[in-house]
Amino acid sequence: MSELPRYEYVKLADAIAADIAVGKLPQGAALPGERAMTDLYRVSIGTVRRAIVELRKRGLVATLPAKGTYVIGTPETENEEDAPDA
Repeated sequence: MSELPRYEYVKLADAIAADIAVGKLPQGAALPGERAMTDLYRVSIGTVRRAIVELRKRGLVATLPAKGTYVIGTPETENEEDAPDA
């Protein structure tokens, strides 16, 4: 069976999560602004906003009003709860 297509905002969230995982965006780093991300990733502002919501749901970023969005976690810490007990 073929894999279902992924939404653009999920692809963007996955790309940013990958940057966080490899340290390109370390904990405490600010994500580029929404407008800058539209140019950087060549997507609409709606896609950027939905991707940020997705990253917040994953516990990877936090948004501070009038300050920006910052990395607060890593994909590894997100998955620790899912790891089987040894």
